[in-house]
Amino acid sequence: MAESRWQNAATRLDLPRGPRRLAPRMDPDAFARFSERIARFLGTGRFLAAQTVIVIVWIALNLAAVSLRWDPYPFILLNLAFSTQAAYAAPLILLAQNRQDDRDRVALEEDRTRAQRTKADTEYLARELASLRLAVGEVVTRDFLRSELVRLTEFREPSPPDSAPSDRSRSERPGGYRRAKRG
Repeated sequence: MAESRWQNAATRLDLPRGPRRLAPRMDPDAFARFSERIARFLGTGRFLAAQTVIVIVWIALNLAAVSLRWDPYPFILLNLAFSTQAAYAAPLILLAQNRQDDRDRVALEEDRTRAQRTKADTEYLARELASLRLAVGEVVTRDFLRSELVRLTEFREPSPPDSAPSDRSRSERPGGYRRAKRG
């Protein structure tokens, strides 16, 4: 349906033209990924070892082989190669660093968001815990209930003064419990 709209747009003046793509489509991050690979390779020991071997072979061939001297003693061509390498390596390394900075910035924002969410969750849980502590503080515990019942029974029936154990009635049980009388 979209293609027919663009085909009709060629004949109609009230519709905009379709997109023109003369240049090839490229991924905008493709060069950045390529530069990161190069920057990672330039920072390895393998690259430094290979570069050292190439420089030693270059100098040895130019000093020892008289007939193969393409770069005599001041080694201007070797210096030009190093300058060219440095001219390309520095921007590629900077590109890779900028890309890493962007990734770090995104990670930092995600960490900050996660920390804010964790803080909000922690504050919510602290409020809930405080409300539960208040609610539990108002709940009657078993020990409190026992002490209140003992106090009420003492208030209701005064205990006889130091009665002997033989004076106990049958309704009294050891441990201070009494069997309730059924009417």
